[in-house]
Amino acid sequence: MKMDKKRELKRATILQAALETFLHDGYLGAGMDTIANRAGVTKQTVYRYFESKEVLFQAALEAQREASGRLFLDELQGEDTREALRRFAIGFLEVHMSEEHLAGVRLLLAEGPSAPEITRVHFALGPARTATALAEFLKERFHVDDPEYAVKMLLSTLLSMRMSVLVGLQPTPTHGEIVSHAERTVDLYMRLMR
Repeated sequence: MKMDKKRELKRATILQAALETFLHDGYLGAGMDTIANRAGVTKQTVYRYFESKEVLFQAALEAQREASGRLFLDELQGEDTREALRRFAIGFLEVHMSEEHLAGVRLLLAEGPSAPEITRVHFALGPARTATALAEFLKERFHVDDPEYAVKMLLSTLLSMRMSVLVGLQPTPTHGEIVSHAERTVDLYMRLMR
């Protein structure tokens, strides 16, 4: 039992060091030596836990998502459709407008064309899960014929505030601004779906 806790702590330390290194140096610039040094372990130890940089990147993203408390998908279980969608939208935006998430998106934009594996990993972990859960919700609650398009419409409207923040035209929105944008988007969406 004690050894398992020690291994888990070491794994978590490596993941945190990897995430910091990826966000600071980029995926292409992140070296396993740097990650090992930042974690206070040897490079061989890093490879004992993670067989490649791509596997480590995926594990670091998964750890980041777990730490962010991605409970917004759980909100879709609520009985009241409008309230479930509103709570989902607020939680979704809080995660996607966080500084840590924005830094990850900037990394994808900068290095995705040169390292398509990071884009593939990113979309397999988050967006695909969110789109699937939301499509099921929309089919069940609104009986839409094309749930994939309905998901794209909702998520792109929610994320419409992100680009100006990504490129530095606007500061990161406050919680109040996030709530207001989410509620206005859901109100419009509910009218369109009727």
